[in-house]
Amino acid sequence: MSKLGALSVIFDLDGTLVDSEPNYYEAGRQILAEHGVPDFTWTEHERYVGISTLETVGLWKREYGLDASVEELFAAKNRRYLKLARANTPVYPEMRKFVELLDSEGVATAVASGSSPQAIGAILRGTGLDAFLRTVVSADEVERGKPAPDVFLEAARRLGADPAHCVVLEDAAPGAAAAHAAGMRCIAIPYVATQADAPEFTTASLLLRGGQAEFTARSAYDWLVRSASSS
Repeated sequence: MSKLGALSVIFDLDGTLVDSEPNYYEAGRQILAEHGVPDFTWTEHERYVGISTLETVGLWKREYGLDASVEELFAAKNRRYLKLARANTPVYPEMRKFVELLDSEGVATAVASGSSPQAIGAILRGTGLDAFLRTVVSADEVERGKPAPDVFLEAARRLGADPAHCVVLEDAAPGAAAAHAAGMRCIAIPYVATQADAPEFTTASLLLRGGQAEFTARSAYDWLVRSASSS
């Protein structure tokens, strides 16, 4: 029996397991440039960290007055992103160790992401994480994306887990809000350092203000053990 008992762990993907935001930024920059919006900056991109691709392009259409339909923008961004993602998407080393440690302990795990099923699948296969993370939910498969709890609740359903016994790992404020709304504990690892003070992160059970630089597989595992013994 695992020291973690009935705990299940649900991972966000982008910015949490893998450093994919540079690829999302570059895909977005290219698409917007093609539609007459030059000089899309990283700072502007940071406003969309943590929300789904579909919601992002919908916001672009309104904010930049784009002529293309949301469907066209969504398909174009996914195509461009997939090309970049397949070429290079690094896994955070301590996250890989953590996934492997949980797997060795027999802990049920899942991925719940705002990315498309195709993007999630490509990244998990390309990084080898698909050998450990077999339960996957995309925001495209549920009614509402983060900050609504739908993706996390669906992940728990597929795992056969009680949401109260699930711990979410998240890098973005909308994801932390979604975990809280789902009745799940959250380890928050802010991708954008300046967002560490966002009110959504105050609901996290553990907030690592230093982001990935502060995260280690062993300390996260030890925290989960303490959580399991107190729940």
